[in-house]
Amino acid sequence: MKIFVGIAFTLIIASLASALFFLMRDKGRSNRTVQALAMRVGLSVTLFLIVLGAYKLGWIQPTGISMR
Repeated sequence: MKIFVGIAFTLIIASLASALFFLMRDKGRSNRTVQALAMRVGLSVTLFLIVLGAYKLGWIQPTGISMR
């Protein structure tokens, strides 16, 4: 699960970087920036739902924060 989350975060950051690249290169003449940002939002929501589902199925457990 840790590897999956790491890969998902990498894809989210890559999508954000590609949106910045398209923003600088296209200067608002195309909608590639909007598509890249929409993909980032979709990946983030999907990751959240998968983590929530994994918790509900018992695949992952919360560890809590030790306040000692």
